[in-house]
Amino acid sequence: MRVDAAFRLSRRKHLEKMTHWFHRNPLKATAPVSFNYYGVAAGPPASKICNDLRSSRTRLLELFTDLSCNPEMMKNAADSYFSLLQGFINSLDESTQESKLRYIQNFKWTDTLQGQVPSAQQDAVFELISMAFNVALWYTKYASRLAGKENITEDEAKEVHRSLKIAAGIFKHLKESHIPKLITPAEKGRDLEARLMEAYIIQCQAEAQEDHTLSSLEPAYSAKWRKYLHLKMCFYTAYAYCYHGQTLLAGDKCGEAIRSLQEAEKFYAKAEALCKEYGETKGPGPTVKPSGHLFFRKLGNLVKNTLEKCQRENGFIYFQKVPSEAPQLELKANYGLVEPVPFEFPPVSAHWTPETLATFDLTKRPKDDSTKPKPEEEVKPVKEPDIKPQKDTGCSIS
Repeated sequence: MRVDAAFRLSRRKHLEKMTHWFHRNPLKATAPVSFNYYGVAAGPPASKICNDLRSSRTRLLELFTDLSCNPEMMKNAADSYFSLLQGFINSLDESTQESKLRYIQNFKWTDTLQGQVPSAQQDAVFELISMAFNVALWYTKYASRLAGKENITEDEAKEVHRSLKIAAGIFKHLKESHIPKLITPAEKGRDLEARLMEAYIIQCQAEAQEDHTLSSLEPAYSAKWRKYLHLKMCFYTAYAYCYHGQTLLAGDKCGEAIRSLQEAEKFYAKAEALCKEYGETKGPGPTVKPSGHLFFRKLGNLVKNTLEKCQRENGFIYFQKVPSEAPQLELKANYGLVEPVPFEFPPVSAHWTPETLATFDLTKRPKDDSTKPKPEEEVKPVKEPDIKPQKDTGCSIS
């Protein structure tokens, strides 16, 4: 039995009973942006664009923590803001590569692994990337919340998978098409660094090797996330060997089945140890207790009982030699979720016209208006809703 099939089986069996035990990194926080360009916004069309930008940005930020928000609401709000923001980034007539307004505003954003120390760039592309990053995070959290329902339906399970693939598509698009456009390259350990972006992409695809992407990062800010990813990998590897052992037994290969179950037992014990280490590791995101959940304990009992069954049957029926080496699983990197859903930003809003752009007069811009920090630009942490796990549920994906 191929390991990717075993993993799919284990995930499918537990998709109906998931909870929020998996570690989730926090949403990024940002400073308020008023889009008030006194003197520069020299006409009603410019003023309307600025008002619409301010209100659509505020609305999108509110939806990140609104438990009633669904993917349709999120997409509509994100498209509304991004289509308006495009006028600050792209040329309207393609005579130049970028809008004259690209560098008019200073934006501040925190990082998911760096606490509340913000990064600031005077670049609308930085805002586009950072806000889209949060949209992707929202999709992972929405998937986790939906998966945490006590009686998840097949349609809801499909939406969980689709939401994660959408998130992966957003992260992938940012990494390949927009982060390279930043004038100021991403700093080491910040969200937009290639290694972190790749880790988020792979995590959303639920691939077993997701931990390897983080292995070269500084432990000070990645250790907790890495512990979580490692214990997750060990847990699902234990599942793979467990189900592989059951398949071998069904095929009358009892000796090999015993060895596969012994390997499952080893990985389960490692997952238990990592749960303890994870709980003692400091870092961003809530600390969860996977080993205390029923589904985690159920795997331990399943491995134990199946191994005992194999050993009994081998002693009475098969009398087969137990191999010294564990059976080889055909490890592949593409099990679980398939390719990310392709993502593209919406086109520039129809409200942007050459006439509208002309009503922005950069010659009227004060010389020191946007580079100095202002009191209203304080970055406050995002207060995310406290989601309680459902009773007797299993694993989450985000």
